[in-house]
Amino acid sequence: MTKKKLTTSAMIASIAEEGQETISAPFGYALNKLAETRPEIVGVTADLAKYTDLHIFAQNYPDRFFQVGIAEQLAMATAGGLAKTGLIPFVTTYAVFATRRAYEFIHQIIAEENLNVKIAVALPGLTTGYGPSHQATEDIAMMRAIPNMTVIDPCDATELEQIVPVIADHNGPVYLRLLRGKVPNVLKDYDYKFEIGKATLLEDGNDVLMISTGILTMRAIEAAKKLAAEGVSVAILHCPTIKPLDNKTILREITKSKRLVITAENHSEIGGLGEAVSSLLVEQGVSAKVKRIALPDKFLLAGALPTLHDEYGISTAAICNSIKKWLAE
Repeated sequence: MTKKKLTTSAMIASIAEEGQETISAPFGYALNKLAETRPEIVGVTADLAKYTDLHIFAQNYPDRFFQVGIAEQLAMATAGGLAKTGLIPFVTTYAVFATRRAYEFIHQIIAEENLNVKIAVALPGLTTGYGPSHQATEDIAMMRAIPNMTVIDPCDATELEQIVPVIADHNGPVYLRLLRGKVPNVLKDYDYKFEIGKATLLEDGNDVLMISTGILTMRAIEAAKKLAAEGVSVAILHCPTIKPLDNKTILREITKSKRLVITAENHSEIGGLGEAVSSLLVEQGVSAKVKRIALPDKFLLAGALPTLHDEYGISTAAICNSIKKWLAE
């Protein structure tokens, strides 16, 4: 059988499966809607409004939009200054630039003074095929280490739309991993409500407990459906907030039965959800068999996203194969 030729661009790549329902620019439209009644909200970007969906806000509120050019450190410093005047800046760029290039400015200007800045970043983890220069595989680890910082990794468009007003109401800095462009819409099938620091059990199951975050929750849902047809029952605990982690709910789900526990994240195996859950279990003296689905501790390849997701074990098919292998051990 001839494999279908991949036509996905390395940069402007979609994480949606073929035929999957999507919503266009959920972050941009949610921020634009919220700004109608919240005049203190402003937008800041470092030459990437179009590629973070902030251009929607900029078109409607040009007097509340600040374009600083290709100067990420300046963008963070500007956002900090605006926050000191009582405004609520939403500052956008690529995740690699916010973390690697502007880390000190976030740490010293925004976080140390606990300023009310919302940092929304595109291309988190392995959501671009442009190689290590654009793949922010370690951003959660870096942001988790900063005091006062809330770290959020949303699953889909539904969750992103809910997150925007919630973090606007939250007092303090937030690091939000963005999903941009045409974003899958999967949580619409659940009675879901986002809350900072809260994990939600989307599906229950007897064989496997998947503790997932970000787009890996979407993949976990897809994998659970496929595995159900093979008689494997998978529970899915979605953890959109990596910091603060919902320790109570995680411990409750892990300890209520002897299931295989799997953490799943679009991030390096170092410093993300998997390590946070493992540390929690050690601290609480809880014994459980835990496996991790995460990106390897290496510089990743460039290429088409479907190929890379298969290569690094975060595609639906790869997740199914890993689960079946671990259950057979």
